[in-house]
Amino acid sequence: MHAIEDLAGFAADHPRGALPVAVRDAIRDLVTDLLGAAAAGLHTPLATAARGAAPALHGPGPCGVWFTGMGLSVAGAAMANAAAASALDIDDGHRGAAGHPGAGVIPAALAVGQALGSDDAAILDAIALGYDVALRVGASRPTGSFDTYASGRWVGYGVAVAAGRLLELDAGAMAHAMAIAGAEGPISFATGSSAYQGSTVKEAIPPAVVAGLTGAFRARAGATGPLDLLDRDDRFARVRLTGGLGADWALLHCYLKPYACCRYMHAAVDAIAALRQPGRPVVSLAIETFPQGLRLSNARRPATLEAGQYSYYFSCALAALHGVTALQPVDPAWLHDADVLALAERITLSAHADFADAFPVGTPCRVIVDHGDGPRALTVHHPLGDVANPMSRAQITDKFRRIAAANVPAARRDAVLAALDGLTADGFAPLLAALKHDTTDTMTQQGGTTDALLV
Repeated sequence: MHAIEDLAGFAADHPRGALPVAVRDAIRDLVTDLLGAAAAGLHTPLATAARGAAPALHGPGPCGVWFTGMGLSVAGAAMANAAAASALDIDDGHRGAAGHPGAGVIPAALAVGQALGSDDAAILDAIALGYDVALRVGASRPTGSFDTYASGRWVGYGVAVAAGRLLELDAGAMAHAMAIAGAEGPISFATGSSAYQGSTVKEAIPPAVVAGLTGAFRARAGATGPLDLLDRDDRFARVRLTGGLGADWALLHCYLKPYACCRYMHAAVDAIAALRQPGRPVVSLAIETFPQGLRLSNARRPATLEAGQYSYYFSCALAALHGVTALQPVDPAWLHDADVLALAERITLSAHADFADAFPVGTPCRVIVDHGDGPRALTVHHPLGDVANPMSRAQITDKFRRIAAANVPAARRDAVLAALDGLTADGFAPLLAALKHDTTDTMTQQGGTTDALLV
């Protein structure tokens, strides 16, 4: 049997509503975290362009574009919401897969569930199974075989599973849904081969969402895909793909991100926060990291938020001068701040032998900073949000309130969080109702950002 068929059989036939309590609670936290990321990214160029293109490309429909009042088709809403959720690089991730599952799986599951009127148990199952399959595919790739860490390469498999589960595909059709999504998903450029880290292409998650949805709906209509797609042992380790299905849920091993920058540098940011002496000059700042960290674009003077998210120099200079709140999320004005850019020019960044084999299981960093009284060093192996250093429910909701504040008024944030707190008991209907409210006019009156494409 092909690996895709094993995964499809598990995804299609897993008993309905039989998720462990820990998995259901984790879904509540992951949805909370992702909606915060989407609210924070709502008016970024990436998200604004996606919303502007979606009606013409995908047409109107019953599925909500979160926090806007817009109704689009399944693909349009899922793509637009995925763009907002992934825009600021503050969405959930997974060490083994080296990428971000939630920004693909959750928008797809909620859009399909809303369009079909799926019940709560079905949506929860779809999210859990979508995460599991996506992360198994991503984590099964031997590290040396990666030509890109872009999440769009593998998250479409999970989107196809989430949609297929809600469409009630049988195991055979589910396998073809995954195969179509995998064969026709975005290619994305190899890491270091392009300037894509400074553009709105980024992780290629929105097109992977469209590809995954397309795979599920086409499979329901009878289309077929290459079922041997995951059968290459040099590219996909079978034991990671299919071992322990249903016994160890991959979403329980996701990390959350308190800062709007690539996860590679979160350990450095935590170390800077611990060593920082506000008000004192930074005489020198050195960062020692794992070799893959040097493969980021690492622009000292990033021109866009996306470029800043992939720069140790910029993100760490910002944290050193203005604290971690400046990364929750990043105000585009910091891209032009003379002091931040001057420090970014002086930071030294190197790979250290201590961390040579850390990635992707870990992303440790050592920071050496001198505030004028001699160098002080700190090594962080598990930054805040890692499975070994998790964020509490209170920290997750606090993150939501903080990063959504610029785009969503306080009363609306409270309504969304109340619905999220009751998600496992009350279901998705209160949440979808809270997300439907258009915050644009309210935020304009309060002096917040507006979006001409929504008027």
